[in-house]
Amino acid sequence: MGDALPDVSWRALAVVLLAAIAISAGLILALRPMLVRYALARPNARSSHKQPTPQGGGIAVVAATLASLWLGVALSGLAGGMQLAALTLAAMLLALIGAVDDVRGLGAAPRLVMQALAVGIVIATLPADFRVVPLLPHALEWALLLLGGVWFVNLVNFMDGIDWMTVAETVPITAGVALLGLTGAVPPSASLVALALLGAIIGFAPFNRPVARLFLGDVGSLPVGLMLGWILMMLASRGHLAAAVLLPLYYLADATITLARRLVRREAVWQAHRTHFYQRATDGGFSVTEIVVRVFVLNLALATLALVSAIEPDLRVDLATLALGGALVAWLLGTFARGKR
Repeated sequence: MGDALPDVSWRALAVVLLAAIAISAGLILALRPMLVRYALARPNARSSHKQPTPQGGGIAVVAATLASLWLGVALSGLAGGMQLAALTLAAMLLALIGAVDDVRGLGAAPRLVMQALAVGIVIATLPADFRVVPLLPHALEWALLLLGGVWFVNLVNFMDGIDWMTVAETVPITAGVALLGLTGAVPPSASLVALALLGAIIGFAPFNRPVARLFLGDVGSLPVGLMLGWILMMLASRGHLAAAVLLPLYYLADATITLARRLVRREAVWQAHRTHFYQRATDGGFSVTEIVVRVFVLNLALATLALVSAIEPDLRVDLATLALGGALVAWLLGTFARGKR
């Protein structure tokens, strides 16, 4: 399975988590008056909120994640700084693009090009022997990683449509990866990124609880998607592809099925809409709290299945956990589609 983290790294992880929580919450308190003035999201026909609410909390989340990450690197003397430097640069690029889009709006084509550039920076610094599916030709696999990375960046952005939704998704994924890091199932660098992002999201959560006083904004959802995608790639590269699929399975299913349905209906998929399953649930009578609690509980179950899959590396275990996880996700999607009876 790999080498577990040394004692010094365990202490570094604790420092990273606590620092990320404190930096995220502190920056939000400092920045919120400015965000109220310059980054107010006003409700429209496709919005889930009813009152003007400041967005841009992602500035604090991204800053706290990156600051605490590099603090952890310094404390642990971790190798592999080139990959983390590339991830940092790419996250900052996406945060800049997201900030422009939040304040002034940005066309779909420039957004997509810059997202591909950011993901490409990360892919380009992967080790030459980095493989997720060794049976695939190397060039094809890296092309698929680029495509999948861009999709993951966007799907996190698409799914960040109601209060606490990104919290309900990010906390179980990052906590699950961090726990797996203690067993050596992911590289120590991925554990540091997971703990840093977990802490930053925890610091943001009180301000985003329903009814939210602050939104993440594209400035946060895009880089969060990139960092989540990266830690899942690191998990898959250690032979735990099933676990890497299980952890984000609800987001993958909701966003991908919704996109496919919109493509079939020949809709402009780059435009905002209210047809995700969780959005249809709000129209069907579920409160925001009822939705995110269900998503969070489901994600805890998926994280548990991912842990089982990674700790017991066996094809039969992988298939069983994937089947059970898929059934749970299908049940929740169906529940949201039907609405409250």
